[in-house]
Amino acid sequence: MTNTAVRPISLLVAATYLVMVAINGLANALPINGIQTGDVSDAYPNLFAPAGYAFSIWGVIYLLLLLHVLYQFGLFRTDTAGADTALLDKVGRFFAVSSLANAGWILAWHFDLIALSVLLMLVILASLAVIVQTIRAADLNTREKWLVAVPFSVYFGWITVATVANITVFLVSLGWDGFGLAESTWAVIILLVAAGIGTVAMLHNNDLAYGAVLLWAFTAILVKHRSADGFAGEYPQVAATVVACLVVFVVAAGVILVRGRRRTASLVSSPALRR
Repeated sequence: MTNTAVRPISLLVAATYLVMVAINGLANALPINGIQTGDVSDAYPNLFAPAGYAFSIWGVIYLLLLLHVLYQFGLFRTDTAGADTALLDKVGRFFAVSSLANAGWILAWHFDLIALSVLLMLVILASLAVIVQTIRAADLNTREKWLVAVPFSVYFGWITVATVANITVFLVSLGWDGFGLAESTWAVIILLVAAGIGTVAMLHNNDLAYGAVLLWAFTAILVKHRSADGFAGEYPQVAATVVACLVVFVVAAGVILVRGRRRTASLVSSPALRR
């Protein structure tokens, strides 16, 4: 079904998106509570933190989400686009929730309410998980794949990593001693857990865009460990674990590509398509 009329959910999506972007922009422009977003991270140093450039991905995420917002309003669609209004409505509702939680997270983070920031991050993660599964269950055309699926795959990928990082910061803020284990040992465990969750999600959803974000994030962690202004190779076991995780992500991407080619070959060879 095609429907290019402005729907109430589209207005909600746009309003909450603008709130999210505005709060994130003001966070460092003012800055909120007199501190930069990165200053809070620096106050709780840990071995899972990526190099600073990694956070530039937010620009990509906001741009992709903007394209989706415009798509919700009917842009990039024609009368034959076949947009699924029910799909857009459900995605829009959870997108609005994630946007408000994102804005709330910034405020909690800047006011050093780390426990609250974890809860809000989990709300974002859960909202995006619902969105991704909703999209996965739908039969998307090419336009919907780029303007509905890809934006949320990229966003979900980054929030997956960010959630692990946020929980790590929370534990550091509590002064947790890691049950007596060395910090580097816990870093290895956290990396493996994050990579395991990410790989399962990547393969389950056959999602290369999600996987690309994992590669971006873990590469930034590796850069932080190897750079002179980072950990300067002080924790070789952690760096080696990151490299292993990157290899796993590449292999998983290869599996997804092979699956895609087999699926395409199966469709092409289908007797129904040759009639």
